[in-house]
Amino acid sequence: MPRAIAVVSFAVAVLSAALAVQMLGRDPRSVVLLVAFGAILYVPALIGRLRMRRLLMSGDVERVIGTWANSISRVRHPETMTPLLHATAYAAYGWHDAARRALERAVKGPAWDAAIEQRLFIETLLDTFEGDRQRAVSKATLLEALPIPSAGFLARRRIEALRSGLGALARAFAHASREGDARALERAAAASPLVHWAMRYAEAVIAIDKGSQRQARDLLSRAPAWPAESAFREYHDELLSRVSA
Repeated sequence: MPRAIAVVSFAVAVLSAALAVQMLGRDPRSVVLLVAFGAILYVPALIGRLRMRRLLMSGDVERVIGTWANSISRVRHPETMTPLLHATAYAAYGWHDAARRALERAVKGPAWDAAIEQRLFIETLLDTFEGDRQRAVSKATLLEALPIPSAGFLARRRIEALRSGLGALARAFAHASREGDARALERAAAASPLVHWAMRYAEAVIAIDKGSQRQARDLLSRAPAWPAESAFREYHDELLSRVSA
């Protein structure tokens, strides 16, 4: 079904482009009409995406979960997937205790077994933030070894970026970074604003390990004021103390 939808969407886009070219060929002044029509179609969606990106980067996890409520209510196997989605948000913002509680609420069944990628993603973040760094590296390695799900090109690129970024994050906090890990963290942050700050803090750890205090300070700038529930609050203060020393 997703592939059929993609094919139909592509066909509609091609047909629309052909009609637009035909209109412009007959009357160049129709460009004004086409621009206005495009604005009506795409500007509201673009504004919505920008607002969501701003929200995801705000660090306000409770508001993020509240915004997801309508979408979450329509997922299959809500008894499993709703707690998993909550745990994903909590883990991405460093709320490891809340994420663990959400995981405990998830019903263990077929949906739980099928969500192996999401579970490894959550557990890698939690092990990292709870200090079990070697375990986090092992889980990130397992995640990267999973087959890439059948999806479109852009979706596959995003999955690959997130997996690579998570592995780089686990290695960064274990102080075992490899060449290219900083770039992998940048790609993951760009692929999903949900993990933007997690990746930024990992980048800052790499920068400090390399002695690049100015770069680390730049990475930490404009970070939200993290609540006490988030591990990021402690990381932020500790990392700032190192670059200020």
